[in-house]
Amino acid sequence: MSRIPIPTLHETTVETRPTLEGVRKRLGWTPNLFRLMAISPGTLAAFVGLQSALARTMDIATIEAMGMAVSEGSGCEYCLQSHTFLGLRFAKLDSAELALNRQGTSRDPKRAAAVRFAKIIADTRGKVSDGDLADVRAAGFSDAETIAIAGLVAQFLMTNFMNNIARTELDFATDATASNETTRARISR
Repeated sequence: MSRIPIPTLHETTVETRPTLEGVRKRLGWTPNLFRLMAISPGTLAAFVGLQSALARTMDIATIEAMGMAVSEGSGCEYCLQSHTFLGLRFAKLDSAELALNRQGTSRDPKRAAAVRFAKIIADTRGKVSDGDLADVRAAGFSDAETIAIAGLVAQFLMTNFMNNIARTELDFATDATASNETTRARISR
């Protein structure tokens, strides 16, 4: 059970319902994280805006791989479960790749550089070395993409912090073959 009570959809404010409905349409249900953030409408709006903008900066496989590495470092079980679900379902990553991502690497050399750099940013609170920056550039990332990686790390840490504080109840299906109907039935609220 979460340490901070998570409202049902009916308990959320009218102000947050359109955002939560958009999440429901995209995923098939409204995850606990979004309903947790709905307690603070400004936080929910800021997060959804940030997430939406940053989702267009890189491919989903790289984003989910970086999310795994950062969430592993933060010890955020909720985010690890969500990145596993999203990585398997939408990014089409396999379990072996996600296991590598948790360790801060990837089978894909360019993705490995992004994952490694994201982990370094999170671990050092952004105080990366000249060599770290040179390495990500050498892997083919532009300065704009490097800044996007930093933005994504901030997004991941934001949700890691919230979920670790609240101890948000896990609600993402862990079986990649689970249908949307099964997922909704198991975790709908």
